[in-house]
Amino acid sequence: MSRTAYVYVPSPSRENLAIGLRHNLWGWRPSALDRAGAREDVKRLTEGDFLVLGHRGPNSRVKPGGWSQATLKRVIVAQVTEPHFVDHNEVWPDDSYPERLRISVLSEEEEIPGDALGAEAMECLRLSANKQGAAVLVSGVGAVAELATRLPEAGPSGPDGVIDHSGELSTFAKVLVRREQQKLRRKKFGSDPAQLTCAFCQRVLPPRMVRAAHIKRRSVATREEQLNLSNITAACLIGCDELFEHGYIFVNDAGVIETAAQAAVTADLKKAATSIAGRTMQDFSETSAPFFAWHRKHIAH
Repeated sequence: MSRTAYVYVPSPSRENLAIGLRHNLWGWRPSALDRAGAREDVKRLTEGDFLVLGHRGPNSRVKPGGWSQATLKRVIVAQVTEPHFVDHNEVWPDDSYPERLRISVLSEEEEIPGDALGAEAMECLRLSANKQGAAVLVSGVGAVAELATRLPEAGPSGPDGVIDHSGELSTFAKVLVRREQQKLRRKKFGSDPAQLTCAFCQRVLPPRMVRAAHIKRRSVATREEQLNLSNITAACLIGCDELFEHGYIFVNDAGVIETAAQAAVTADLKKAATSIAGRTMQDFSETSAPFFAWHRKHIAH
């Protein structure tokens, strides 16, 4: 069964929170995990388990259950991508926080009421606040499921870019990532476009036929890269999205689309890829070039 760890991050740690998210890391001082069972709880987390970070809540010196109706200024839901490890390399300026988890952020939300997470989750965060930010571990994904089902849609329905070819995302994780993709889609294309142009083939299509797709895959991108609009491109569902996702086409360092050698696996696949080759990639720019370079090296190799 999956597990969920809850960690409260107080207001003075705002910058450390931002730094950790930028590096896809969370860490603790050894002293914070020296409390009974705290380190063992963190070590029980495995790849795919959830970490819920609550930031800026009410006074923690209240009786049990006192946070159930409180509001958190910020809630971050992440999945563990690398379980507990020790690393003293500098990430945060004030301390090394060497006992770490590597994480992938699924969702960032603001002004979250307690009932959106549930009473158990809010109590876990209150306990964490009273334990110097130690993780409070529970079995199951109740709060993640609650948040995924309670939050409203972040934008109009349509292709959301949540492609999980590896099968690593759970159902609730996909819901949260989809919500984030809707936010990015709205920022990239506007709130209600009448039509969109595929950046690869330049077909003009209804919005539901064009995906807001990451160039450098979201699963390996840093948090800044995930949210960087230069890493988002318009890819049509008629074929360009899958051809690019699987590396059958790529964009060279001059911004021109080319057919990858692996497209020759069948004659029809090569024909589809070749029909797009030679075009100028409409979203190629100085800021997007590094993301296309990553795709060439790691996907279209």
